[in-house]
Amino acid sequence: MLRAEAGREPHDRALRELIGELSTMSADFRTMWAAHDVRIRHEGIKHLQHPEVGLLELTYQSLDLPMSQRAVHDLSLYTAEPGSTSEERLTLLASLAATPAGGTEAAGGEARRRG
Repeated sequence: MLRAEAGREPHDRALRELIGELSTMSADFRTMWAAHDVRIRHEGIKHLQHPEVGLLELTYQSLDLPMSQRAVHDLSLYTAEPGSTSEERLTLLASLAATPAGGTEAAGGEARRRG
């Protein structure tokens, strides 16, 4: 995606500086950048290591959204296989995101109702 964006915006100074910094700091990046591998994949499987729920294996599909000639918008959808460990971990992650940190809001609300 970075190479595709660099091709779309060849005069973007910040992007050129980022690529230069990455090339300086990472031999792996230099090697991949020099390979000119520009295949953009619009579907596949991603393996993500989340710090709270662990390994997630998600199927993704990426769609280009019609916009003006200059704008580029992409919608990426990630799903877990029904009944899989990844689906269970996504459900857990959703519940963690829905729970207030430390339960303080819930506890405060309960105290107000009683008092």
